[in-house]
Amino acid sequence: MHAELAASTTDPVSQAIVGVLIVALFAVLAVEAAHRVLVVMSAVALLWLVTYLTPYHLMPLEAVPAALDLNVLLLLAAMMALVGVLKETGVFAWAVERLLERFGSDPARAIAILWWFTAISSAFVDNVTTVIFVTPIVLATVQRLGAPPILVLIPTVMAANIGGTATLIGDPPNIMIGSGAGLSFLDFVEELTIPTLLMMLWLHWWAVRRLRAAMGPRADRPAQADEPGPGPAITDPGLLRWLGAISLFVLVGFVTHGITGMPAAVPAVLGATAALVVQDWRYVRAFAPTHEERRHGILHIIEKEVEWPTLTFFAFLFILVGAAVGTGLIGTLATGLQSAIEWSRRALGLGDAGTMFLAALLVLWVAGFLSAFMDNIPFVAVSIPLIATLIGSLPGDGRVLWWALSLGACLGGNGTPIGASANVTTLGLAERVGVRIGFGEFMRTGMRVMVVTLVFSTVFLYGYVHLGSDRVAEVGLVVLAVAGILLWRSEAAASRAQPSAARGAGAP
Repeated sequence: MHAELAASTTDPVSQAIVGVLIVALFAVLAVEAAHRVLVVMSAVALLWLVTYLTPYHLMPLEAVPAALDLNVLLLLAAMMALVGVLKETGVFAWAVERLLERFGSDPARAIAILWWFTAISSAFVDNVTTVIFVTPIVLATVQRLGAPPILVLIPTVMAANIGGTATLIGDPPNIMIGSGAGLSFLDFVEELTIPTLLMMLWLHWWAVRRLRAAMGPRADRPAQADEPGPGPAITDPGLLRWLGAISLFVLVGFVTHGITGMPAAVPAVLGATAALVVQDWRYVRAFAPTHEERRHGILHIIEKEVEWPTLTFFAFLFILVGAAVGTGLIGTLATGLQSAIEWSRRALGLGDAGTMFLAALLVLWVAGFLSAFMDNIPFVAVSIPLIATLIGSLPGDGRVLWWALSLGACLGGNGTPIGASANVTTLGLAERVGVRIGFGEFMRTGMRVMVVTLVFSTVFLYGYVHLGSDRVAEVGLVVLAVAGILLWRSEAAASRAQPSAARGAGAP
């Protein structure tokens, strides 16, 4: 019996059961009937009940290690620990104070700068790592400015996912696509930088308008200091210098992945370990603590700063999605996509360019919507060989299908709170400080952003197919320049309107 359970059954009934469990999971999460960890644990419990008490072996325990993405889990845990040590230096409060000193006269602009910082950082450091660092700064800024947390945090997540789309290392699906398709870091930068910048300009314009409308006169009032004086200062400069060097090492480890072969979790764990060792060493030198005091210091970071509910949620979600892969459900969905492309080509009598664009369009939107409701990593893993096969049967530049898969998988994650690792991580960190964003609240904004960015992507793919890579880049640069000028003029007008708005509101 043990040997029989070593693999999942792949019959239609097994796939249907897993599909129903996944749909039920998202339905319960959407109505917020229980905490997300309890919901996903219950789904996996039902999965195992069916596996061991019926002929349908959906996810045997022996298959769980293959379903768990240790790279993601260890990366999250390590970066949370590293940020936990970084908090001890007081750098986050200091960073907020410096930001507000420079841009505090326009709170909405200060927040928009955080969004741009998040997007740019996510292009060169994976977006999960970025939000772990940025979220504490965003939460502190929100508290100082009195801004609605949901209108600041959700665009932060969106910016992380959009920025991560631009490069090979920004989002895990891109790493997989680059490896499977033989695409380099520069290939991603050359093709996807312009469309992602256009998406960020739109996000900036849209999110700032919503924020100003919600804040009312407060959006035009300079931020006030928490207390007289220069404000928060760095509390441990020596530790901060050490952590700067350690963080640089971690960043180099991320960027040189293609050379060293180290998954992102490896430099992250090395960095977190080094940070904990340095913190403990400096504490011993300064205070000569007892054994219990030293033990308490380490446990404070591990117990209080590592977001264990988030990691638990990810682990059980990986098991459930692993069942979808093991039973062949995701493979069936991907094969259906291939059949739809072939049928449409024959039924519509499409030419070479039309067929390629239709294929790219289907890949983009199917990947987008599936990635909104399940982790995009297993979907991309299954889709890579499918896309490679499809390219061989289609005329024209087949690389457009890789860009469609990348854009759909990365941007689709904006649709729901569980569509991307950055989403779950940010919401978990926010919940720790009492800022809770519900499933439905997130979706109302996330789905809108997802659809708009996929429309941007559709236009880009159309241009790529019908104009070519070089020509669409030239047109994109012109559009980017015009959009940037229009946004700048809009922001300048808003800044000029600030004094009269503040006086009208009786600002101090």
